[in-house]
Amino acid sequence: MLLHLKILNIVKKKKIFYSHAVFLVSWHLFDKHVFQGMEEYELVEKCRQGNNLARKELYERYGGRLFAICLRYVNDRETAQDVLHDGFIKIYGSFDKFTWRGEGSLRAWIERVMVNTALQHLRKNDVMSLAVNIDDVNESFDAEEPDVEDVERIPNTVLMRFISELPEGYRTVFNLYTFEEKSHKEIAQLLSINEKSSASQLFRAKQSLAKKIKLYLENNAE
Repeated sequence: MLLHLKILNIVKKKKIFYSHAVFLVSWHLFDKHVFQGMEEYELVEKCRQGNNLARKELYERYGGRLFAICLRYVNDRETAQDVLHDGFIKIYGSFDKFTWRGEGSLRAWIERVMVNTALQHLRKNDVMSLAVNIDDVNESFDAEEPDVEDVERIPNTVLMRFISELPEGYRTVFNLYTFEEKSHKEIAQLLSINEKSSASQLFRAKQSLAKKIKLYLENNAE
């Protein structure tokens, strides 16, 4: 089980890179217009008033980051763009519910909205229907645990590719637990599953990542 904890700790360290890496890849989808930029509070108030220029700036400022979040959950570029579109519609229509609490609160709020939009898409498509019960999981994992230093040598892009290759149910729970820092109780409520299923999906995700990491290290030994 120590290997699983190491994986989680390393991924948490790299999670900022994860969004940034996909942001760089996806930025070509968005207008590269260089704008002076409103202050966050001003941007919030103008968006609240329905100002189209402010809405455009909001999209340009945060579109790449939010697209990265969509890709993290749906793992298909075309579907991710649909989720992004739906998420921005919700954001534009929900400013009356948002309270500005200082610099950074806007980004935190729109990211939560986008995550919830992605989860709504997953629930609609019943991706958690194959969730396994934790009682059915064999929790013995006998693979030799690589040193944390060895795991940290794996390129960020490779580690994040391993995450993207997880089955949807595993990946969804792993993302919520690792990147959104949700508890199993919260994940169960978000995905309409029980807590045992959430724990089982997370265990399977960590087990799969451990095997991929072990194989990678074996094939790329110095």
